[in-house]
Amino acid sequence: MDTPAPAAATLPDGSGSRSPAWDDIPARDWQGRAIDCTACAHHVLRARSADDGGCEPGRCCMQDAYARRIDRFFRRHPTLAGAHLQHPYFEVRAIAARHVELFSLPALMDDPDETVRLQVALRLPQRLLARMRQDPHREVRLRVAWRLAEAELPALLGDVDEAVRLVVARRIAPPLLAALMHDPDRQVRGEVALRLPMPALLGLVADPAPEVRRVVAERLPAPLLDALSHDTDWTVRWTVAGRAQGALLQRLLRDDEPDVRERAAQRQDELEASHG
Repeated sequence: MDTPAPAAATLPDGSGSRSPAWDDIPARDWQGRAIDCTACAHHVLRARSADDGGCEPGRCCMQDAYARRIDRFFRRHPTLAGAHLQHPYFEVRAIAARHVELFSLPALMDDPDETVRLQVALRLPQRLLARMRQDPHREVRLRVAWRLAEAELPALLGDVDEAVRLVVARRIAPPLLAALMHDPDRQVRGEVALRLPMPALLGLVADPAPEVRRVVAERLPAPLLDALSHDTDWTVRWTVAGRAQGALLQRLLRDDEPDVRERAAQRQDELEASHG
């Protein structure tokens, strides 16, 4: 519930005509015109108090260009939202989409403004959400990717946007992650490396990005770490040194990089202490 509007402040001359704190942005409609309550379909609400669901220009008004004021109106009157799904101002349609019944949402799936479609993607039932996988705007597809049922995610594996593919890499069933092993984006491949099961994980040992190979070094079974012990990036070898044992550990104690040798020595101490 909205907090009561503060009383108008009194000006030095005592006129009391200063706007209240919530009225800091002039009340104008989406075309920049002054609000005309007499032309509004809901003008009868002006006669009500705020506590009784009344509207008020500059605070709670669906004609206003300011989204927060539109939102206040539809939060007070959610049953009126369905009447404004074809409003010419995109903010009205987008905010109305938060409040309408679910059966009204399909009419907005192809709305010309992505702000509206974003709201639709947040609420649309799963049986219809899959139809928005090819939305032209990345932010819409991102929301679809986060909400879409796991079985529907493979359709987004080839999305043109790396952020969408990253969400897919985080959510898709592990056996299907191999399709993203050679993704052009290293962050996507890094997410794949975090979740890819063996033996497919071995396919990332030669990944071009050291960040990805470090993740592989953290997850490979210890007997297979030798595949990364000669890595050209010292941080990968450092990661290997923290898990190495036996002959591999002895080799890393003689590594060319001081930090790797130091990590290998720490690892040796840890192993000796555990067998103490």
